[in-house]
Amino acid sequence: MKMILHECQLPLCHPFAISRGTTTMQRSLVVELEHEGISGFGEVTENSYYGYTLESIRSSLANIESFLSQYIAHSPADLWSEMKDRLQNMFALSALDMAGHDLHARRQGLQLYESWRLAWKQIPASSYTIGIAPIPKMIRKLQEQPGWDTYKIKLGTPEDIAIVEALRQHTTAAFRVDANCAWTVKQTMENADALVELGVEFIEQPLPANAPEADHRELFAKASLPIIADENCLEDSDVEKCEGKFHGVNIKLCKCGGLTPALKMLQEARSRSMKTMVGCMIESSIGISAAAHLCPLLDYVDLDGAVLLKQDPAVGVVLKQGEIQLSGRPGSGARLKTRPSTSSAAACF
Repeated sequence: MKMILHECQLPLCHPFAISRGTTTMQRSLVVELEHEGISGFGEVTENSYYGYTLESIRSSLANIESFLSQYIAHSPADLWSEMKDRLQNMFALSALDMAGHDLHARRQGLQLYESWRLAWKQIPASSYTIGIAPIPKMIRKLQEQPGWDTYKIKLGTPEDIAIVEALRQHTTAAFRVDANCAWTVKQTMENADALVELGVEFIEQPLPANAPEADHRELFAKASLPIIADENCLEDSDVEKCEGKFHGVNIKLCKCGGLTPALKMLQEARSRSMKTMVGCMIESSIGISAAAHLCPLLDYVDLDGAVLLKQDPAVGVVLKQGEIQLSGRPGSGARLKTRPSTSSAAACF
């Protein structure tokens, strides 16, 4: 078993802004596990908000190279807890677990969803995300990607309602909004009343993650739109904590530690009658393709991260105006477009 790490620079088509800051170039690490000529791929991006750099991720992965042979005889799900303890780094764990699942499925000749005994039917379409910008620029972003059934709008500005009103003039598609922890209870209640009239389906994470529990429960009970957790749902133990405070959960692989816990979290949320969603970071088709195989368990999908890129170093799942089209290849179906050198720190570009 061999592990190869590919560092990638992912340039964006447009600067991508949320309430916490703006990104023009995303650094990503692709983890490749290779055994007997078959490779599995995982991906994670660095993230200053959660305190993970590529350097810290690489350092953690270097500590477990001698244990990688366990992925030959054991499933990634069986190894997840042990690797979590050894890595002590959730982002590194996510990429490793994703690569392990990909390799495991490819060695069986199965697509990922097949290896989990899921059926590819009733698949929801993905939304397309419009980052914060001056209103004319946000309108242009929407017009550059016509025909999607749903657009996700990043908010957290003094002009939030004006933004949605302006965009509504240019499409009849459904809207979802994401405030990324930028609102108060009062703002959320007032904004929800206005947004429901503008064809918005739900509000994602309006309050800070550390807001008082009573504030979350008040919104759950009184807001005129459903509230979906993001920053409040990081690990598998958080799903239970979100019940009664959120109507659904948005799970991201990098935060929870990969596909193994994501599957568990989605199944638990469904058992609690909560809406299920999987989101993404700005990442290549490696990460997006793996997450896409979770779609049979989802009510909402937000997997447009690779669509936002100017250059994608990988191929895999295709989003055709939100419709998710798998490659049909085993595993996640994703691969790097070019084969960098097989050193431990190859670069995508």
